[in-house]
Amino acid sequence: MTHFPQGLRALPLAALACLALAMPLRAETQMVPTITVTGEGNVEAAPDIATIQLGVTSTGKTAAEALAANNAAMEAVMARLTAAGIAARDLQTTGLSVNPNWTGYESSSVGGPQISGYTASNMLTVRVRALEGLGGVLDAAVSDGANTLNGLSFGLADPKPVLDAARKAAVADATARATLLAEAAGVKLGQVVSITEGGVASAPVMVMEKFAQDAGVPTAGGEVGYSANVTVVWQLAE
Repeated sequence: MTHFPQGLRALPLAALACLALAMPLRAETQMVPTITVTGEGNVEAAPDIATIQLGVTSTGKTAAEALAANNAAMEAVMARLTAAGIAARDLQTTGLSVNPNWTGYESSSVGGPQISGYTASNMLTVRVRALEGLGGVLDAAVSDGANTLNGLSFGLADPKPVLDAARKAAVADATARATLLAEAAGVKLGQVVSITEGGVASAPVMVMEKFAQDAGVPTAGGEVGYSANVTVVWQLAE
C-alpha cells in the first residue's frame, strides 16, 4: 500500500497516481552520472589590418588660438593620410580637448596659480588595411604634424573564420580530455547534455614578420592569436 504525505491526501486519486509515478522518474533522472570538462582552442593568423592611435597637440595664448593651430595641423595630417590611401571610413576622431596651462603653484604671491596659455589636443584612430604601406602612413602622419602616437595594434578585418576554428578546436580539446578521464575511470562517454561557450579572446603572438616597405617607419606585424573556451557536459555510461 502506498502512503502519501498528509498534505497530499486531499488530492484526487488520479493526481496522486501521477505523482507516485513521476517522483521516482525524476529522482532517477537526477541520479544519472555526468562529467563536465572545459576545453580551450587557440588559432593563430597573420594580421591583415592595423589600428593606429595618433594625434596633434598644440598650444596658444588663448583657447581659440590653441584650437585654431590644432585644427590646421590635424587637417594637414588627415589630408596626407587620405593621399596615402586611407579611406574616410577608416578615420575617426576619438578625443578632442582644450585645457588651460596653470603655472605658479610654487609661488607664494597673492593670487595663486595663473593661466599661462592653453593646450588643444585632437586624437585620431586610423585603420590601415594595406599593411605593406603602414610604415609610410606613420611617417607621413608625423611629418605633417602628428606629434602624439599612443599605440599601434594588429588584427583581422574579419576574425569570424578564425574564431570559429578556435571554437571547433576547443570542443575537440574538451572531448579529448573527457575521453581520457572516462577511460581512466573505467567508464564511457554517453550523449552530450550541454555545451556552454565561455568566451573568446585575441592577443598578439610574438612572431616577428617585417612587412615589405619602400620607405617609412619599420614595423612588424607578426601574428594574432584567437582563443575560445567551451564547457561540455556528458552523461556517463558504464
